[in-house]
Amino acid sequence: MGILEGKRVLVTGGSRGIGAATVRTAMDEGAEVAFTFHRNSQAAEELARRMAERHPRQRCVALPADVADADEMRSVVAEITNELGRIDILVNNAGVVLDAAFGRMRRDQWDEVMATNLGSMFNVTQPLVVQLVKQRSGSIINLTSVAGVYGSANQTSYAASKAGIIGFTLALAKEVAPFGVRVNAVAPGFIKTDMLSGLEPEKLRDRTASIPAARLGTPEEVAHVICFLASDKASYINGQVVQVNGGLTL
Repeated sequence: MGILEGKRVLVTGGSRGIGAATVRTAMDEGAEVAFTFHRNSQAAEELARRMAERHPRQRCVALPADVADADEMRSVVAEITNELGRIDILVNNAGVVLDAAFGRMRRDQWDEVMATNLGSMFNVTQPLVVQLVKQRSGSIINLTSVAGVYGSANQTSYAASKAGIIGFTLALAKEVAPFGVRVNAVAPGFIKTDMLSGLEPEKLRDRTASIPAARLGTPEEVAHVICFLASDKASYINGQVVQVNGGLTL
């Protein structure tokens, strides 16, 4: 029996990278999963198809949604709740990075990062948190980043949004803990996803060399931590920021 047997999970930004790995891992651990995607419909449909083949007795639902749109997310959460019967676990994974030196950053770049990364915390979580409180159980996992903990040059908007997620996590954890709901965050380091695919080979080598583990992390390694924190095996872990970075910040 998997550690998420019988659980219903919502993953935002689930069509690729860490989100897709979380969908796969959660279903391997026994959960039924709904995930949102914004633009990559082909990858989303392929993931849902493969999960249906791999786990024919578990539902996997893919829904297009813009996490920056509060009204749309309210409707999506209601639709997923109706489809799955309830939601036990929320993984706030959707995010965007638009790197630029702060002096050259456009205001629309700043606004897009804030709306997607930080605004989504409100848009997705608020419609669901009342359900979890009424159920007297639930787990919320928010994806932040080492950039939000330690800062990162040329990523002021990204780092600020991810630092905001940490504050959001800590405050909400205190607020809903009396109702049996836990809120934690996971802060990945350098993970082998599309976010790093645009880096020049020399810069990628330099970043890898700064990691004591001497390699990039995999989406699956992050997904296993997410699913553990979401499970009842982590029932006394609340309000924590777990770094998954190969020792980068030692």
